[in-house]
Amino acid sequence: SSRVLEHIIQEAERRVYLRLNLETGAMPEFAPARALYSRYGFEYCDPFADYIEDPNSVFMTKKL
Repeated sequence: SSRVLEHIIQEAERRVYLRLNLETGAMPEFAPARALYSRYGFEYCDPFADYIEDPNSVFMTKKL
């Protein structure tokens, strides 16, 4: 999973994206994914795009 995320980040930087946003689960079984995203610099944020607050969702963003 680290290699996939590294590839996504590198490709986004190559394309000169300014930011990456993601939505993941808020349940305990998603804790490893949230920890991975945090290790790569993602921070918790408000819902973006057409998302709305949802107790089952967590939103994260990374400035590139």
